[in-house]
Amino acid sequence: MKTEHEREQLINAINVLLHQSYDSTLDEIYALLKKIEDEEDENDLIAYHAAKSDVENNSLIAWEDMKKEIANERKKDVA
Repeated sequence: MKTEHEREQLINAINVLLHQSYDSTLDEIYALLKKIEDEEDENDLIAYHAAKSDVENNSLIAWEDMKKEIANERKKDVA
């Protein structure tokens, strides 16, 4: 991960190049950045759903284990 100073330097360098670019190049750069952003959003959404599913599945497993423990404790109390 870049420091704030490194990010500023990189953005400034990109800005210089952008100002020197042809309009068609700017259109291509914009399209590429948009595509990257869309892919990142899609990957974030996939990761979110995977994590949510994992939490739900692990919660179900943990609850089943807890019910078994409760049942075992009841058996011990009865005996």
